[in-house]
This record gives sequence, structure tokens and C-alpha cells, in this order.
Amino acid sequence: MNKRITSLCIAVLACFQCAVTGYSVTLNLNSQTSNLNSQDTLTIAMVGDVMMGTTYPSQMIPDNEGKDLFKDAGAILRGADLALGNLEGTLCDGGRSTKGSGPNSYSFRTPTSFAPRLKEVGFDYMSMANNHANDFGQEGIESTERCLKEQGILFSGIEGRVESAVIERGGKKIGLCAFGHNSYTLKHTDLTVVGRIVDKLVKECDLVVVSFHGGAEGRTQSHLPQGSETFLGENRGSLRQLAHFCIDHGADVVYGHGPHVVRAMEVYKGRFIAYSLGNFCTPYNVSLTGISGYAPIVEIKIDKQTGAFLAGQIHPFIQTRGIGPRNDATKAVIKQMKELSEADVPQSQAAIGSDGKIVLK
Repeated sequence: MNKRITSLCIAVLACFQCAVTGYSVTLNLNSQTSNLNSQDTLTIAMVGDVMMGTTYPSQMIPDNEGKDLFKDAGAILRGADLALGNLEGTLCDGGRSTKGSGPNSYSFRTPTSFAPRLKEVGFDYMSMANNHANDFGQEGIESTERCLKEQGILFSGIEGRVESAVIERGGKKIGLCAFGHNSYTLKHTDLTVVGRIVDKLVKECDLVVVSFHGGAEGRTQSHLPQGSETFLGENRGSLRQLAHFCIDHGADVVYGHGPHVVRAMEVYKGRFIAYSLGNFCTPYNVSLTGISGYAPIVEIKIDKQTGAFLAGQIHPFIQTRGIGPRNDATKAVIKQMKELSEADVPQSQAAIGSDGKIVLK
């Protein structure tokens, strides 16, 4: 049975249970209802930033209550066993912006009525560990968490709130966590914190997926540098070190976002890393010029017994202002990610084909 139909039935029958205990959210689904392509593999679909529209500082909202935003992408996300993204901003209807008025200051406030769009398209988990989660302060954070809970979507990443999440798929417990570079997030620049949370999930779960928001921003920041990155006076992390650290501690998948452009992908010690998935659904108030408009879905298959990467596919999408991700016949993002990966992580154990297939070397 398709996992989305399963989730809807569970909600209708009031059999859905979600509890917050000790900073951890757990969602338990009957493993026999998971949509696994085989008994041995788990399919994970990952995207970058999602901000479906904003009412601040003015109304910048897509038509039809956003119901057309994901029309080209839904089949892929709903078809995966696990669909993951980064919620870039808040789901709230009021509050006061915490940001300044400078040229590099943006606040994102998506109406709470748009929250069902995330469930409808198939998201299971959204990272909140980013530099827009606190755009409307505590009110915005609490409203966002409430909206996600109402949709049955797991989340984590804000310091002192939800540190991690656990979901069951195919009889396996999958731990999820997210890290950012801002003061209110669980910071990836603090490897003590990262290690503690990842180690806990590795101990308690069968598989672990780590999300991070980091790196310098903009069209000139596609290449993955060595060492730490600084942007607008902030330490945006040493992302190679972070990703390898997480896998060395037992994580199985690591995916990133933050630069607003895609970056390289790597298979390291048999485990998958995406260093940035760029923008995915950001129809307003985010630059979509050139490579900033590339909006991939990266779908991978891992061995659900060991977590090892087996194969993957880059699904090419592109954005224009006011429109969600749309199929891109030119496959521009595939070419971009292939070239970046070959240049920046030549030691990767996987290669990307011109058709977007990711295969082990």
C-alpha cells in the first residue's frame, strides 16, 4: 500500500500517535504497511529549501492556495519510503519579524493554511535547523511545530525543543536529526553536540539520517571548499568535516542545504552525502536566476539492513518566480551536480551519469 494512503487511513481512523518525550518525536507505523520496493532496500527522496510563499513584508503567495506548487514532483516524493526536506521559514499567521531591515535581511512567513501542501506531496520530515526558523520568534517556532504535528510530519533542529525524530519503515527504526549554524539551532559547528545526538540515534535506531544547513550562499558558492566557510560574518561550518564526522559516528545518510545552489554529492565509506540540494520550492523572495533555479529531487536506495548506498537518481526540476518546481527537459541540474562532484570529491565511491543515475564505481 502506498505510504501516503496508509498515513491518511491512519489519520482518519484516529490511530495516529505522535508524542514528544525528552526532546524526541517518535512516529510509529505498522511496518507491513510501508511501501518498500523490495524487502532489502529503503528508498529515500531528499530536497533542499522549501518556502511556499510569504505574507511578509507583503503578500507573495502562489495561486490556488499553493495546490499547484508540487504538481510535477508529487509522484516521486509520495513514492519514496521516506521523503525529507528543509522548511526554510515559518508556518504562521502573525507575529513580529526578528530580522533587521538591511539588504541581506529576509523574513519568511508562510500562512498556516499552506501546511497541508507538505503532507499532500508526501513529506515525512522537515528540518527546522536553519536561519529562517526564528524569523517570527517563539510564536513562529511554536506555530510551525504545531502545523507540522497536525499534518503528521516529523521535525527537529531547534535547541531546547525537539532534538531528533524516529520513524519506522519496513520494520526498521530510522533516526532523523538536523543541525544549523544559528544560535537557536542545534549547531553543526559544535561537534560535541552533533556527536551526542548522532551517537544516541545510532544506539537506539537501525538507520540514521542527518540533515545540515550550512555553507556560504549565492551563485558563486557552488564549489565545496576545504575547511570552514564564512558568510555575512558567520561561521557556516566545515561541511566536509561535518559530513564525514557524522558517518564516522554511524550515520547512514547525510544531506545538506543552505547555499541556495546545489553542490557535490559523495559516497564515503559506503554512505551517501549530498553537500547541498539548493532551492526546491521557493517561488518568492529567493533568487531563482540561473543555477539558483535548479531544484533537484535526489532519490537513493540504501540497504535497509546495513545502511549502505546502493544506487540513486537525480530528478531534474527547475523554478521560475511564482511557480513551484517543474520538470526540466534540459536536465541542467544533472550536468551541474555531475561536474561539481567530479571536481570537488573525485575520491567519491560513486559516479553520476549524464542521465542522473548515481552508481557505485
